[in-house]
Amino acid sequence: MRLGVLDVGSNTVHLLVVDAHPGARPLPAYSHKAELRLAELLDESGAISDHGIERLVATVIEALQVAEDKGVEDVLPFATSAVREATNGEEVLRRVTAEAGVELQVLSGRDEARLTFLAARRWLGWSSGRLLVLDIGGGSLEIAYGLDEDPDVAVSLPLGAGRLTSADLPGDPPDPEAVRALRRRVRAEIARVVSEFTRYGTPDHVVGTSKTFKQLARIAGAARSAEGLYVQRELTRKKLEEWVPRLASMAAGDRAELPGVSEGRSRQLLAGALVAEAAMDLFGVDTLDICPWALREGVILRRLDHLPTPTAQ
Repeated sequence: MRLGVLDVGSNTVHLLVVDAHPGARPLPAYSHKAELRLAELLDESGAISDHGIERLVATVIEALQVAEDKGVEDVLPFATSAVREATNGEEVLRRVTAEAGVELQVLSGRDEARLTFLAARRWLGWSSGRLLVLDIGGGSLEIAYGLDEDPDVAVSLPLGAGRLTSADLPGDPPDPEAVRALRRRVRAEIARVVSEFTRYGTPDHVVGTSKTFKQLARIAGAARSAEGLYVQRELTRKKLEEWVPRLASMAAGDRAELPGVSEGRSRQLLAGALVAEAAMDLFGVDTLDICPWALREGVILRRLDHLPTPTAQ
């Protein structure tokens, strides 16, 4: 069957169309995305503005039309931290339902972490052993660890690259003292949860998912996305530590000239790098692999798990 997963995230509204059936690898058929950066459209009270809601509704309607045009049989719509944590989140959901005709499922931060972990586990397989997964989104950082498909521990922290950029790094380039202050805060927040993971032992394999990790790996020398999903890509803490001060000294326009960095994400890259560096340091990770599957694939895989297995005729 042809499935569509509609991801209303903190940075983008992304429709991923896949051809899939139980027991098989979902095959990407089409991708449609629009950058809204909802995490940066919150007002002082933490609400998404009327203009932001109107843009969201219009974007969801457009994505649903694309899904119809592409022959999607079932759309799995969900929203993450930007809608989950907006003070007017319920109003946003009502408007989307009334005007776009779709009910967004709001995932908890823990569910985000669990589904991302599932995707990474399926991609890497059982031979990866005890797995630690780090995912930096626009609104939150998800961390999950475990030996099975459901992690032993999963947490979500409000340390997304878009959220931190909007709240803590307003300058372009940002003020050095603001960068230092954010670095201290990020490390303090991550340090509070490290013991929840370390009591389970040292991971056998560490992976990073999300656009932020992919872009950081690319500027640190990893292969281009055009070289395919199956090329191994990694990010070392040493290379990341070399890049953080360079990113801090650059304006967003200059970051956008770096390999693999999109103009829409260039402002957020420094905040994402600070979070990645802190997580790798505090968890004692020297090198992590980049996993091409993340939350959207996890949602699809969970849906496929609940479909009846075809029987021979």
